[in-house]
Amino acid sequence: MLRKIVEGRWLTANGVIALLPANRVGDDDIEVYTDETKSEVAFTYYGLRQQNEKPVIEGVARPNQCLADFIAPKDSGITDYIGMFAVTAGLGIEKHEKRFEDAGDDYSSIMLKALADRLAEAFAEYLHERVRKDLWGYAADEKLSNEQLISEKYRGIRPAPGYPACPEHTVKADMFRILEAEDIGMSLTESYAMFPGAAVSGFYFAHPASKYFTVGKIGEDQLTDMASRRNVPMDLLSRWLAPNL
Repeated sequence: MLRKIVEGRWLTANGVIALLPANRVGDDDIEVYTDETKSEVAFTYYGLRQQNEKPVIEGVARPNQCLADFIAPKDSGITDYIGMFAVTAGLGIEKHEKRFEDAGDDYSSIMLKALADRLAEAFAEYLHERVRKDLWGYAADEKLSNEQLISEKYRGIRPAPGYPACPEHTVKADMFRILEAEDIGMSLTESYAMFPGAAVSGFYFAHPASKYFTVGKIGEDQLTDMASRRNVPMDLLSRWLAPNL
């Protein structure tokens, strides 16, 4: 099936990235700016912070983390940066799915979609490497084996909306607007699902200490505070964050 996809040019892969100035505001939020002047905020990412109790290990308390921790505070005077990306490997898949479904070949239809998903993930991994070594270049001398890449031994992370560290999906609307994702054939449904389905989008963080984590359950106090910061009704925010409440 993979050979057929490649030799028949069944699928098209497109991707886009943006690298923009950014600073942390308050404790949990990140302002993303349109350019180096930082005079205009493109959008604000509203972060969620862990609220679980963590055991003290050898006298050291472990902090409750938020993605905003990996961006320099605005009052530090440091201009930091954040990246965004959206990639798909599913352009053109519909006619082939329909051909298999019309023939009653459910197995091939499922296999095609599964391979397209894997190709999109591979594209996201490849583009992240390009960003680290070239396009952003904060790890220009990186030389890792395939095993090290799989083990994520590189510097930086690429958390996606819906991931445990970034569980809320609505920020994708801002990301897709800034990335002009429609120009590469990508869009969002009303429920913030990506189309085509074989797609990945997310942020790039370059901080040496950045790592993946799980936000987990949050309290009513954080929900109320975020509703105030975002100026959205509590009931609406509760629906968006239902899995974390």
